[in-house]
Order: sequence, then C-alpha cells, then structure tokens
Amino acid sequence: MKYVVALDQGTTSSRAILIDENGSLIALEQKEFKQIFPKPGWVEHNPLEILNSQIKVFEELLVNNHIDPKSIISIGITNLRETTILWDKDTGNPFYNAIVWQDKRTTNICEKIKTDGLENYIKENTGLVVDSYFSATKIKWIIDNVDGVKEKIKKNKVLAGTIDSWLIYNLTSFKSHVTDFTNASRTMIFNIKSLEWDNKILKYLNIPDSILPKVLPSSAEFGSYEYKGNKIPIRGVAGDQQAALFGQACFDNGMVKNTYGTGCFLLMNIGKKMNLSKNGLLTTIACSTSNSVNYALEGSVFIAGASIQWLRDSLKIIKDAKETEEIANSIEELENIYVVPAFAGLGAPYWDMYSRGAIFGLTRDTGRKQIIKATLESLAYQTKDIIDVMQKDSNVELRSLKVDGGACKNNYLMQFQSNLLNSEVVRPEIIESTAMGAGYLAGLFSSLWDKDKIIFNQKIDKKFKPVIDPNKRDKLFQGWTKAVKRTLNWLEK
Repeated sequence: MKYVVALDQGTTSSRAILIDENGSLIALEQKEFKQIFPKPGWVEHNPLEILNSQIKVFEELLVNNHIDPKSIISIGITNLRETTILWDKDTGNPFYNAIVWQDKRTTNICEKIKTDGLENYIKENTGLVVDSYFSATKIKWIIDNVDGVKEKIKKNKVLAGTIDSWLIYNLTSFKSHVTDFTNASRTMIFNIKSLEWDNKILKYLNIPDSILPKVLPSSAEFGSYEYKGNKIPIRGVAGDQQAALFGQACFDNGMVKNTYGTGCFLLMNIGKKMNLSKNGLLTTIACSTSNSVNYALEGSVFIAGASIQWLRDSLKIIKDAKETEEIANSIEELENIYVVPAFAGLGAPYWDMYSRGAIFGLTRDTGRKQIIKATLESLAYQTKDIIDVMQKDSNVELRSLKVDGGACKNNYLMQFQSNLLNSEVVRPEIIESTAMGAGYLAGLFSSLWDKDKIIFNQKIDKKFKPVIDPNKRDKLFQGWTKAVKRTLNWLEK
C-alpha cells in the first residue's frame, strides 16, 4: 500500500494525516502549541515549536500506524496563511517569533498606506484590502523593529515567508525556499494578475525581493524531506482555506465552502477571470496544478472557533467545545442576546481594525448558558454576513454550502446556519477537508489519483435544511446587524 502524508499547520495545533492510495483518510495525529500574547492585540507563535511539533506528529503518525517510510510517496503541506517569519539563511534560526494572522500591531502602517494613496493599487493588483491581517506589514515590522535584521539583509542572510516556506526550508535541510500561488496571494505583495512579486509595493514598504521565496503552483516539486534515509518528495502546498476548497472538490464556478476553524473562511470558485469584489470581499488564487490559475472570492471571519476557546480558556465557563451543542439545545431560543466576537477587529465585509468584542442584550436572568449559545450562534451570523455579499458580487444564488472544520460537527450550529441562510448545509463524512486538500494535491502530482477520483471520494455525512419562519429569520438577523454596528470603531484611530 502506498500513502500520502498531509501536514496541517493550524493556528493552535500541528496535525498530520495519513491518506492511503485510494484517497481514504486512515489516521490523524495532533499536538497543540503555545499561543503568545506579548501585548493587547499582538499574537505570536514560536517558530521552532511549530517546526518541532509538526515533525513530532509526522513521526507519531508513522510509528503508531506501523508505516514504513518507504511507502510514503509524497507529502502535502497546508498552513495558516498570512502568519509571517523571518529567519537566518545560514542557521535557519528565526529572528523573531512568527507574527500570527490575527495580530494587530501593524494597524498604523496600514493607515499610512491608505494615507499615501496606495490602497486602490493594492486592491486592483493583489485582490486584497489594506489590513494588518496580511503578511506585508508584518514583514516590514520585523525588518524595522528587530535588531540586526537590516544588517543581515545587506549581507543577503535573511529569508522571509509564510509557515509553508518555513517548514519546507527546514524539512529540506535549507535547500528549498519556496511557496505556492495560494500562500503568496495572501501576502499583499504578490500581483495575482502577473503572478509575480509586485515591485511597486515592495519598493514602498522597503522589502527586498531577495528575501522572498520562489512561487510555484500548488501541485509541484517543492523539495524532499529526508527521513531516516528516505527522501520523501513534497508535492502539494496550499494555504489552508484554498486547500479546503480543493479538498471539498469545489472545482467549478460558483461552488462555495466554509471552514469553521479558529476563524471562519468562505471561498467561492469564480474561475479563470479575476473579479474584484464591490462589497468588501477579497479576490484570491485558488489551488492550481499548473501556471494557469483559478480565482476565488473570499470572506474572512477572524474569530470563530477562537471564541469557543475564549469561553473555555478565558471565561472558563465550558471545559470542552463539545459541550456547546448540548447547552445550546438545553435552553429556549435567545431573546435579543448577541455576542459579537470582534476580539481582533472585524473581517469581511466590514474590515474594521478598530472594532472590539461585545455582548448585547444582557438582562438579570442571563446566565452562562445564554452567553455560550450566543457565542456559538455568532459563527453562523458572521457566515451569513459574508454569504449575503458573496451572492451580490457573483450574481450566484447560494443553494448549498459545503462545510468543514471542527465546529461543523456541532449539529445545533449547522442547523442554525441552514436556518439563517435559508439554504442547504452539506457536511461531508470526512471533515478534514484542509488536510485532505493538501494530500490530494500531493497525490495528483505523484499520479496516485486524478480529479475524478477526488470527486468520487466526496461522501456526505448529513444535509441540514432550513426549518424556520422567514419573519423569525429576518428578526434574528436584524438584531445581529444592530449589535455589529455598535462595535464598529470602538477604538480611536
């Protein structure tokens, strides 16, 4: 039996999954790593902890399943996008912690970009809005604020990249400094028309192109990981959300998926033509198997599953995320209680870096269960915000939403989502769509399967259909909209 291993580098954990030659998920290993919050609004990870935890789950996957490394014909890598690392070209040592996609420290740099009139150029050529979410200003911050980096750049000793680049550089023993189109398209310095690093933006930010990785299709030769004398080729790389779109076999125009992870991320395949959103969505690159790319519209919810972690770790009112389904079902429908989890500002379609989280509608009898239920429902409300504008941009009416990610296992949330959207929500048997997408890309390049096989593997676990009075739906969403408006611009610019 031949196998593909997919390494899934998430916001809170490192995972590895084993896929057999039939495209079936065989096993999974996972290890959480530390979240670092040096200041309010700052979020960091230790790059070495990320690397070591990823290698550890890879090894555990093989050992626990008695897999001979010789039978691993390819590795796929998928990763949290935008998170940025700069490291020493010779030693591989990071100059600073990884600055995570949620981090807000570069808000002032973004404001200056807007003041200097570069906002429209960036949107038209990168498909993105100017926001601290993306990699560009994180790279600039490290260059400008970490001692020794500028001097090392002059000596050509600095490399920069997203997490995929960091992992590949280390796994290939410093031989490959590469990324793929999907990850590059999330940096705010990659021109998604020309498929090259954008010199005008690089010059403005004083980022030398010499530190940036070579950009390849998502299914390609990225180098080899030498493990116990075996050279295992890395042949699939994609940012997590594009990998999930591919893993859900959304190969045709108009197909939509939503991943309920730390954040929520909706992507719609829009084909070969690059269309810019008029309603606050991003245009990004979907997974590619050649230099010819497809584009996608994307809406990003910054805080989704992370709000459930907040209930567990900060408020300590649940012990496990699994409790939320039973709790939500155990109490009556909420009356005008909303949690807006804008802990890191709001993403699409608002793009407000200055909003912050809030709870609305509290009364004397509001307790922990109501707050838990309202927090869970916030994932569905934020998803509807994006779906509404996605339909306007694409002129495509949503009839079915494919879902994946940990929170999609919550039946209450999925039914509430279907009710809000007034459309079918489809949950696959295998909800590890992100890792499966990376594995599929690697297997494609290794000629282990084709796209028809990937489509064949899409088995459905459950379909949720709307069961709610339309007037009730409208009233619920109107309340949400009112709550969101009151969180906007909470912090002074």
